[in-house]
Amino acid sequence: MVVVSLALAATACQTQDKAPQPRFVSDARDSGTAVPARRSAASVAKSSQSAGNRYFIEFRSRYALSYGHSYVVFGRTNKAGAMINPEVAGLAPASNSEVPYVLGHIVPVPAETGWSDGDLEERYRSASWRVMLTEPEYREVVADIRKLQASSSTWNATFYNCNAFVASIARSMGYKAPSKWLRPQQFITTLREMNTG
Repeated sequence: MVVVSLALAATACQTQDKAPQPRFVSDARDSGTAVPARRSAASVAKSSQSAGNRYFIEFRSRYALSYGHSYVVFGRTNKAGAMINPEVAGLAPASNSEVPYVLGHIVPVPAETGWSDGDLEERYRSASWRVMLTEPEYREVVADIRKLQASSSTWNATFYNCNAFVASIARSMGYKAPSKWLRPQQFITTLREMNTG
């Protein structure tokens, strides 16, 4: 069992991250139209907001000293599409020490499900997909995130990692999710591609 666990974790680490990927924005009611943020995110956000969609969830990955981290950022936006008091949910070992992280590649270790260092810093973002939501959609998504946070007490690189946590959120919204054994940047990019055509 330990050998299988280590082999799966090692397989996920074999690829290299790319340069930061473009940001993409979609409307939850039309998830087949994701567009690069640098090109027209403002227009998507503006049209979504005029329809009452000033809420969002953003599936995101960031660079780290290891193979990276995936998580979600959620909240409201202003008229320009900038985040207002965003919240973060992700799964990571509940320690700043490397020991639980290393042990978590073999056995489950205690986890935390909130913000971790670097999550909101743009220079560390490696990929992202923002989905604009109506207020009722947003409230439902947040309720699902809170339930998931309450039930996620351990982290393990092979069985229940940050990608698996984000996949649970995506599936609760009706999206398909890729393999939890991808590197976080690949995971977020593939998640968007699977659900936006």
